[in-house]
Amino acid sequence: MVGPGRPQIVLFGSSIVQYSFINGGWGATLADVYSRTADIILRGYGGWNSRYALKVLDQVFPKDAVVQPSLVIVYFGGNDSKAPHPSGHGPHVPLSEFVENMRKIGEHLLSLSDKTRVIFLSPPPMNETQIQLVFGNAIKGRSNEACRPYAEALLNLCNEINVKSVDLWNAIQQQDDWLNTCFTDGIHFTAKASEVVVKEVLKVVKEADWKPCLHWKSLPVEFPFDFGVPNSLSLSEIELMRNDQLEPAPSATLL
Repeated sequence: MVGPGRPQIVLFGSSIVQYSFINGGWGATLADVYSRTADIILRGYGGWNSRYALKVLDQVFPKDAVVQPSLVIVYFGGNDSKAPHPSGHGPHVPLSEFVENMRKIGEHLLSLSDKTRVIFLSPPPMNETQIQLVFGNAIKGRSNEACRPYAEALLNLCNEINVKSVDLWNAIQQQDDWLNTCFTDGIHFTAKASEVVVKEVLKVVKEADWKPCLHWKSLPVEFPFDFGVPNSLSLSEIELMRNDQLEPAPSATLL
């Protein structure tokens, strides 16, 4: 393990998580924001559903680990909501099973330690026309009509099990011209959509009544910026100004 020890923030999910470290991706931006305060750890598995996630949960998050994550951000649901394949195979998971799978995932993560916090991201909407243009017949069975109940059910579950949530279903749709600006292929996020994810996640973290607070401004900075060298460039002020650009204005309504 590389020291000194920092809080660990783990991103766990399907391709929305796996691809989050591309240029302008939400995972990469979080890693940048927390670059002096916490480690952002990626556990993304493209094509997976909640059923697959449950199979490896104990391996990815063993209860006997010496160091447990401070925060786990979880995304599953888009693949689960895909229409069932006639063969019976494929990523589809019935809504009731999806809810129970996510309940088990949430309860397992909360049991890792008294200080482990959890945020679930709801399935976002999609651009069905763009999916058809990009993938043709390679990807079938995805629709907003089928996905919406999964987003709503997940948000309701979060209230039941004391897990924080980010409502990406509505947050994305509140963006100007969201159908044409938020997706690279109808499913995965552009930099604009990733910015929405980051702002929503930071808002939840900032407002959560967690002790210790896991917002980047509240965590101790690792090592001094300049070791008190006279007349040196104030890197700490530059860092604050740079990261503050991702924070909503106090009077603004966050989308």
